[in-house]
Amino acid sequence: MGNTKIFITEDQMILKLDLKNRLETLNYEVVGMADNGYDAIEQIEKLDPDVVLMDIVLKGELNGIETAQLIKDKFNTPIIYMSAYYDDEILDKAAKTQPDGYITKPYEDVLIRTTIEMAMRKRKYRDE
Repeated sequence: MGNTKIFITEDQMILKLDLKNRLETLNYEVVGMADNGYDAIEQIEKLDPDVVLMDIVLKGELNGIETAQLIKDKFNTPIIYMSAYYDDEILDKAAKTQPDGYITKPYEDVLIRTTIEMAMRKRKYRDE
């Protein structure tokens, strides 16, 4: 767990910093953060995180679902959505990107940890 590198894509600064602090308390390494899709893709290419935590609503042209699909296509990095939105339309769109998890806000530390660990195990088995 301690060596897992996490990238956060979240457009609300307070939520982004809170999430960073939570992850560091859980002994994850936050390697980068972005508030829009294009910055996220650019940084992820350089930082090579193990998991991306992705908000669905982002600043800029790309929303979180579009950004997640581009990341999965280009880097095959596990994506975990974190969103306050969970209606059927959003869930259907998100499901098409085959995410490794979906956490609704407000989130709890135990759910964050469990979802990240499951994503890492899925990746391990997928890569074998």
